[in-house]
Amino acid sequence: MKYILASASPRRKELLERTGIEFTVIPSNIEEKITRSTPAEIVMELASQKAMDVWKKHAGDRDVVIGADTIVVYRDEILGKPSSESEALDMLAMLADRTHQVFTGVSIIHGSQINTFFEKTNVTLYPIDREDLQRYISSGDSMDKAGAYGIQGDFSIHIKSIEGDYSNVVGLPLGRVYQELKKL
Repeated sequence: MKYILASASPRRKELLERTGIEFTVIPSNIEEKITRSTPAEIVMELASQKAMDVWKKHAGDRDVVIGADTIVVYRDEILGKPSSESEALDMLAMLADRTHQVFTGVSIIHGSQINTFFEKTNVTLYPIDREDLQRYISSGDSMDKAGAYGIQGDFSIHIKSIEGDYSNVVGLPLGRVYQELKKL
């Protein structure tokens, strides 16, 4: 049995390495199609699409494919990866001094078994002045992350509280994933 992570995210790779499981990274290159409406449904749908794409092209019956997708939600608005520094600034200014949710969907495929689930974490930020936001955005760290921030890096100084799984905010609810893999 071999394990395949269907994600190009260096953060997911780093998290999964903590399990001690040997795996290969084979990112999915499908065009994501959203047909669901709630954040939980959306991340599970996207995680399933990615996992199934990689499973069909690269996996055998005994292999395990793990797909994941993460979104940031504030007041029912999904905040994806910013397309510009200006958009990153707008996102972070909106999240400052407020609580938002981070949803990660995970789909694990092993043979004919498909296990898809999600985790939700509430994240509250401190008030953040414009100068701090500009400094963070100018580092470039905000540009490849949903919600325009990475909790594990320099932005961590702006985190007031977390309710739920920290690794979920990074991009993979590691404890839950590990428990699900142990069941296989």
